[in-house]
Amino acid sequence: MLQTSRTKLTRRAALASLPALVAVALLAAPRPSRAQPQRLPVVATFSILADLVRNVGGDAVEVTSLVPPGGDAHVYSPTPADARKLSEAKVVFVNGLLLEGWMERLIASSGARAPVIVTTKGITPIELREGRKDAPLGPDPHAWQDIGNARVYVANIRDALAAADPARAATYQSNAANYLARLNALEGEVKAAIAGLPADRRRIITSHDAFGYFGKAYGFSFIAPQGVSTEAEASAKDVARIIRQIKTERIPAVFLENVTDPRLIKRIAAETGARIGGAIYSDALSDDKGPASTYIEMIRHNITQLTAALAN
Repeated sequence: MLQTSRTKLTRRAALASLPALVAVALLAAPRPSRAQPQRLPVVATFSILADLVRNVGGDAVEVTSLVPPGGDAHVYSPTPADARKLSEAKVVFVNGLLLEGWMERLIASSGARAPVIVTTKGITPIELREGRKDAPLGPDPHAWQDIGNARVYVANIRDALAAADPARAATYQSNAANYLARLNALEGEVKAAIAGLPADRRRIITSHDAFGYFGKAYGFSFIAPQGVSTEAEASAKDVARIIRQIKTERIPAVFLENVTDPRLIKRIAAETGARIGGAIYSDALSDDKGPASTYIEMIRHNITQLTAALAN
């Protein structure tokens, strides 16, 4: 009988303490974390533009580049996978200025409804002319080679992301401001690097005419046998003219490009005795293991290659 009474008392005590134990357990249990906002899926047409978008978007965006690092946007052939990427994107960023001649067809075939942002909006393009005829050939699309223009790209990207994703507009504003400060510092590096080069040594031969904006902004003269697009074939007449010019003006160096066939430049170097100054990056970044995996690294690499070859 005594044992039974004790058992009942023990059960009553346990039941009485149960609410307190539950409360303690609930307090000790980890609280479920709030779901992280989904990253905004966006598409950029080529690797340089994709890097600018990543710097503005940061962790808030998921950026896909249609043309991969090392690829040539002039001659790119879109794939069915590219159409799917466009259909899933919330924003599509293009360069414009006739760089991506294949993009309009790709957008139509994909059924994409995302806004298409022309990131060169607000930039005054260099109008290309053909020789002595002064015949207009259209705009030079390589506007990113001028760091001042890159700042316009960044502003356009910032505004487009903020419009598509207003909840994170402040993030895009902050990221853009930080990146613009880095671009300002980069431009100071470029100007300091070329300050010691005499004007008569700032003449450069490259494979195709991708550095007109760079030359105009920083006082270089670029000569290219291929013209503005890598689709064009250099004529024998153009090559002969450039060989004569190198010899007459004693142009010290020729440069290979990462998106063009090096054989033409090597032939010109062999026939003139001009030094091959190295590889520079024009229309595409390198992969992650290369020397130009970001826009800022690309500009630094190019100016290092140019000044080293021309200073000697």
